[in-house]
Amino acid sequence: MPWDRTRNRTREEIQREETVRLPYADRTEAGRVLAERLAPLGLEGAAVLALPRGGVPVGYEIARRLDAPLDVLVTRKIGYPPQPELGVGAIAEGGSPVFDAGLLARLGLTEEDLADTVAAERAELDRRVAAYRGGRPLPETSGRPVVVVDDGLATGGTARAAVRALRERGPSRLALAVPVGAAETVRRLEAEVDLLVVPAAPWDFRAVGQWYRDFGQLTDRDVTGWLERAGRSTTPHNGAR
Repeated sequence: MPWDRTRNRTREEIQREETVRLPYADRTEAGRVLAERLAPLGLEGAAVLALPRGGVPVGYEIARRLDAPLDVLVTRKIGYPPQPELGVGAIAEGGSPVFDAGLLARLGLTEEDLADTVAAERAELDRRVAAYRGGRPLPETSGRPVVVVDDGLATGGTARAAVRALRERGPSRLALAVPVGAAETVRRLEAEVDLLVVPAAPWDFRAVGQWYRDFGQLTDRDVTGWLERAGRSTTPHNGAR
């Protein structure tokens, strides 16, 4: 179902309007579905920024369909120290940490309590930026459309950090495109972007991987391989078309 931000729909309406056959075969198929949804939306001159690792093969299909440059926007989850898999926030390159204030309150934590965790995640973020882009800066985003891509939305923490960091860079239009996302997470992210494209937003959402037949883990080498396929290693896009 294409997400419709113009009105609030009931669960029954959403289920009746479902048009995407789930699960997706893999991230490539999901990217092609998203690309067809994005193609008619007036995104000429856009930059496509994928969240690694899983968003990169999805973003590759979108960039190819839109004839747009593909690059990565690196993000890191900020985990609860005693239980690192529990995300209490996230950080994106070029942006400030974004925390789940409600969850911090329930855990009895302050942002200052997480200073060491944030520093460690910044260090890993910087390592990945160097691995994926070398010395290249982010593409110019001021005054042009930007499409942020991931392979799914569970809690939405990293996506929120990504779009907030990009908003500060002045895009003319900020879009978030994701093949599948938890319905409540999608609702919460509507106000963060100008355009939200989520072909499927199931209510019985447990994990992103349940909506793919092939959801293999990707490596840094996989990411750089997709970027090379997109021509990013040899063609420095800077906003000129």
